[in-house]
Amino acid sequence: MHLYLQYRRLQAAVHSQVVQEPAFIAWLAKHLHSPALRHYQGTDPESAIEHTPAIVTDLDLDTNWSKDVNQQRFPSQEIPPSPLAGVKVVTHTSHDGALIHTLLVTWEGPDDKLNPRNWSLAKRLAITVQISILALFVIAASATDIAVLPQAAAELGVSEVAESLATGLFLVGMGVGSLVAGPFSETFGRSLVYIGSLFVFMIWIMASALAPNFAAQLCFRFLAGCCSSTPLVCTGGSISDMFTPAEKTWAFPIYAITSFGGPMLGAVLAAYVGPSEAVTWRWAEWIILIASGVVLVIFIFCMPETYGPMLLQWRAKHLRATTGDIRFVSEHEIDDASILSRLKLSMTRPFRMLREPTIMAMSLYLTVVYVVMFMFLAGWPYIFEHPYRLNQGLASIIFVAMLIGTQLNYIVVYVVWKLTENSLARPGSGRKADPEIRLYYSIPGAIMFPVSLFWMGWTARESISIWSPIFASGLFGFAVTGIFISAYMYIIDAYEVFAASALTFLSLVRYTVAGGMTVVGIPFYRNMGTNYTLTILGCLAALLVPIPFVFYYHGHRIRKH
Repeated sequence: MHLYLQYRRLQAAVHSQVVQEPAFIAWLAKHLHSPALRHYQGTDPESAIEHTPAIVTDLDLDTNWSKDVNQQRFPSQEIPPSPLAGVKVVTHTSHDGALIHTLLVTWEGPDDKLNPRNWSLAKRLAITVQISILALFVIAASATDIAVLPQAAAELGVSEVAESLATGLFLVGMGVGSLVAGPFSETFGRSLVYIGSLFVFMIWIMASALAPNFAAQLCFRFLAGCCSSTPLVCTGGSISDMFTPAEKTWAFPIYAITSFGGPMLGAVLAAYVGPSEAVTWRWAEWIILIASGVVLVIFIFCMPETYGPMLLQWRAKHLRATTGDIRFVSEHEIDDASILSRLKLSMTRPFRMLREPTIMAMSLYLTVVYVVMFMFLAGWPYIFEHPYRLNQGLASIIFVAMLIGTQLNYIVVYVVWKLTENSLARPGSGRKADPEIRLYYSIPGAIMFPVSLFWMGWTARESISIWSPIFASGLFGFAVTGIFISAYMYIIDAYEVFAASALTFLSLVRYTVAGGMTVVGIPFYRNMGTNYTLTILGCLAALLVPIPFVFYYHGHRIRKH
């Protein structure tokens, strides 16, 4: 609904803009042999626009003039600038030597109201909060099954290790789905992909709740995971659409900190569903379905399009409809107007990015981080239920400590923002800075990451107060969230408009590997015990400590290769 209204408002604005610039139609006809005057019903552009159909598709336009004009040899003198802001003449020579003119639709200037970066701060923050809440609940679905693992395994007649596949395949699905979500958002826009994927996600979550057997549950959970990847891949692009480099310093953490609490929230929401006698374990899925339905309604009525190339494509389409001149194109369309061709280009772009050293290095880094994190989460019952004799519900409630730890990153936001502002204010920076400044969050996080695991591993025992591992879990949440923020912001700044495609490979690798390690986690804790399992994970985390420092000091060299 909101998307349609945004489209129609832009159409009205384009009509009004042409009305207020009658010299523009004359300029088109005089210098570019445009059929614009002929397209109107009269000589007065304003009265003509009133008779122009509300929507004119490209197929409705007379294309014979285009062939005739492009075959002519235009005078070599320079064409005067367009009287209409945001329209530039791009001239190139065809194979037979004829000059071909394209009317490129761009931003009208740095203050163009169509540009999402010029929207009011309140509007941009509201959109960011919407996307963050979407990510929070779809990611929460990844952990709800962990909280009801014993009950689901008992009803479906499988072992707990086998039932953990429901979580593992959901994570694998998140990785696989990212291959589609990112490219689709760069072809059809962000908003449509958010809404469409959320709707399909709800269908598969409902199917998971109604699954008659173990095989059906695994299938539906995998498909739900595929549809849940959209906010993970596309939100980085949405943030980049709306915020300047300085603003992203505090805008992206709003999303990252909120969404990273998803697994903890999922476990808390389902904490008492499993052991409850009033409802079955399937209500863990129903809770996510209800929450997702509320979010879907909010998106339908409140979520605008933020992808700049798509907004310019809309403007170009309205200019074609208003003037009858099909040479108006946006940069999004200029290479190939075919949607299928652009979709093919977008879907192959993530694989072409595999050759980027930055993508490869950051993917390996985040993959190991996520393997450690999800193996840690898989061992939650062995850390709290067994040593401290807590019931299943209360042990899951302790996830609140990790959730609080993730939120503590807000304290760091102001410090990092000031450091970023200082970097951007340096003489000659031009208010631009290298992506390496985004690594400020990960430097303390990388150090606290292994510390929290060693702390948890050697204090989670009956002889030591339960508050010790609880505080360690909070530190773990703080550390991992900081690493996540830095890695994503680094990639977003390095690849800007193609951030969604760049993040695709990161999501594919880390979630696919993490999904497999979730199944491995339970046998690890059973056979090696909590102390040694967490010590091994802590050693892996310790090996990662230098990576943010290497990227900070040598990232510019890595990006150049």
